[in-house]
Amino acid sequence: MSLRPLFGHHPIRARLSAAAADGRLPASLLLQGRRGVGKQRLALWLGQLLLCERATRDRLGEPCGQCQHCRYSERGMHPDLHWFFPRPRLKDGDPSTADVKADLAEAIAERMEAEGLWAPPPGTEGLYIGNIRALVNMAQVRPAMAARTVFVVGDAERMVSQEGADQAANAFLKLLEEPPHGVTLILTTSEPGALLATIRSRVVSVRVPSLGRADLEGFLADPVVERKLSRVPHEEVLARANGAPGDLFSADSMGAAFANARHLLEAALQPSTPDGTAARIKAAAKQGVAGARGAFSDSLDALTHLLHARMRHLVAGGHDIDARRTASVLPLVEHAKGKAQNNVSPNLLTASLLAAMHRQLR
Repeated sequence: MSLRPLFGHHPIRARLSAAAADGRLPASLLLQGRRGVGKQRLALWLGQLLLCERATRDRLGEPCGQCQHCRYSERGMHPDLHWFFPRPRLKDGDPSTADVKADLAEAIAERMEAEGLWAPPPGTEGLYIGNIRALVNMAQVRPAMAARTVFVVGDAERMVSQEGADQAANAFLKLLEEPPHGVTLILTTSEPGALLATIRSRVVSVRVPSLGRADLEGFLADPVVERKLSRVPHEEVLARANGAPGDLFSADSMGAAFANARHLLEAALQPSTPDGTAARIKAAAKQGVAGARGAFSDSLDALTHLLHARMRHLVAGGHDIDARRTASVLPLVEHAKGKAQNNVSPNLLTASLLAAMHRQLR
């Protein structure tokens, strides 16, 4: 099992590889961008590039993929490429470096067994002070088999400060500011505003944009990705990804939001028959009588994405009239989004929305 290939981000990759080849790469980096765009995968790619036997020596723009360092990196097993990300708090309140390393090794193995596709960590997991202390300790150790050591810290905004842990926190800040020779630290975040200001001031920030349509299509064509998403219509996959394919494997509410949005769109498209009317009434009733600002609002956002995807599909098929009808529905959904911010009943709002959508689409 190994990581999935890195798709897209070619301009950033070119800049980073050129800086590495010329010895200009900052020792402490922060990759920031919206969730799911591949920041951690990009960071791991850069780590592999720095450890590759041929890449910097022969000024290759990419890791060679053939040397032992590359093979180990792609399988999450390289002893000098350390990958930290939020984990549950260990039972021992003051875990040793060995305990932290063992926990991370198990977590990385789970991500490899998932064929390099993982969901964001739940809110109960974090980068606790034991993890940070272990990272600082590991940075003082000479590399095991490469010429340097690379640390990737995913979801860095999830660092949890603890009372009485100032010594470890200060040691980490000093490490960011003056890493030992041959040590590179790459942090990633989708919430830079939540990152400690003392950390932001000590790293060089690089913005990672969303993937373009061609790169997103390339990711979706990966055999493993294609198999895992085989039950979801392709246009819906594109709509859900929206330039951030990592969101496709999120365990959060957006998966349910898109499922609900698809159900609403199917109900609106039902014919003007008693059965069709009943389907719209049932779909509206399922939205509940309260909580319009929560999951229901997420469903309306998802419905907008699905309508855009439907428009693209219809235009590509030459169905311009149906595409225009679909476009005419978008203002209705936007109006419903505005209403949802007030104290309204989701089921009544949905009933009105579906009736209006049906008239426009049919």
